[in-house]
Amino acid sequence: MTTAQFDCQYCTASLLGKKYVLKDDNPYCVSCYDRVFSNYCEECKEPIESDSKDLCYKGRHWHEGCFNCAKCNHSLVEKPFVAKDERLLCSECYSNECSSKCFHCKKTIMPGSRKMEFKGNYWHETCFLCEHCRQPIGRKPLISKESGNYCVPCFERKFAHYCSFCKKVITSGGITFRDQPWHKECFLCSGCRKELCEEEFMSKDDYPFCLDCYNHLYAKKCAACTRPITGLRGAKFICFQDRQWHSECFNCGKCSVSLVGEGFLTQNKEIFCRKCGSGVDTDI
Repeated sequence: MTTAQFDCQYCTASLLGKKYVLKDDNPYCVSCYDRVFSNYCEECKEPIESDSKDLCYKGRHWHEGCFNCAKCNHSLVEKPFVAKDERLLCSECYSNECSSKCFHCKKTIMPGSRKMEFKGNYWHETCFLCEHCRQPIGRKPLISKESGNYCVPCFERKFAHYCSFCKKVITSGGITFRDQPWHKECFLCSGCRKELCEEEFMSKDDYPFCLDCYNHLYAKKCAACTRPITGLRGAKFICFQDRQWHSECFNCGKCSVSLVGEGFLTQNKEIFCRKCGSGVDTDI
């Protein structure tokens, strides 16, 4: 390299016996290098000169002494940190400011540690316990009650009802009949075996029946219209001797006036109001 070639590439001053910096194989005096090529510190906005350490993160630069946590101002040099909204935070400050708090112990769930989420709340894995056996639930199935969360075996032992039909645990839903719990899919008509959970039904000797089966097997028939008398939804009916009528069918056999709440006369299987019955031979 000739003497002319050993001049500052920018100001052309001789670099013989002087401190210089090489960039792209070209020599620069220190002042020119700092003026032309130095990065500016994100914190203090001053150039990071050639004799200073330049710390870089995602295209941004800091002096070593400026590379600090934005909240506690402790140095981040060679320490773990997190970028949050253009700010650099040490792990402790980030955890206190941004990390979830455990629903059980109220302490911070540190970044990188396993956490459990349930119904919008978070737990340390070691804090997410069955309320009864106090063992970690982890990712196993659970059942939640107001008193806490339970693993399935503990819930079944402590709270569950057992179906009167299949004798298995009812984990949700179900219906009650004669003070006994049933799975919806187990509550069937004792005649045709169809599901009754969404149906109107009648009972006979503590057994449930759909309306069709009950009417066919057990319901009394109206002496007037011969249709079944079920008494559903508070429907009223009239009994006299060994016969029954729907209230709307209990009418005079001659003039059809309603006899509900009225005196009446009978002849064979006919019923009459007092006016119509007075002209025929009747039984009282």
